[in-house]
Amino acid sequence: MARVTVEDCVLKISNRFELVMLAAQRARNISAGAAITIDKNNDKNPVVALREIAEETVQLDELEEALVMGLQRFVETDDPEDDQVDMLPTQQDQDEDGAEGQPQMEKLSSMYVDAEIPVESEEEVSTEGQ
Repeated sequence: MARVTVEDCVLKISNRFELVMLAAQRARNISAGAAITIDKNNDKNPVVALREIAEETVQLDELEEALVMGLQRFVETDDPEDDQVDMLPTQQDQDEDGAEGQPQMEKLSSMYVDAEIPVESEEEVSTEGQ
């Protein structure tokens, strides 16, 4: 029964690898409690999945989407937290000064411009390593 079913399915899905992946996904769905669209006839879930694909009683697009979602490890989401984090320094400036304060970068750069940093000459650097 399964051999005939695979031969019938290859007519619907020409790529055998894709057929196996979709049939396995459908068999997992059936095991998880999805409704069966044909008579089970005491067959196992993979055979039922192949028969459903051969008889076109399941949507292949939905199976493919479920397969992709099941294999994804990272789901990209829009993080609203990033917008809130960007606003924090300006809110702190307003809280400290009571009004629109100096931007954070200008405050930081003014702290480092006034500080003198000793610079070693090239001769001192080259002799220290020896």
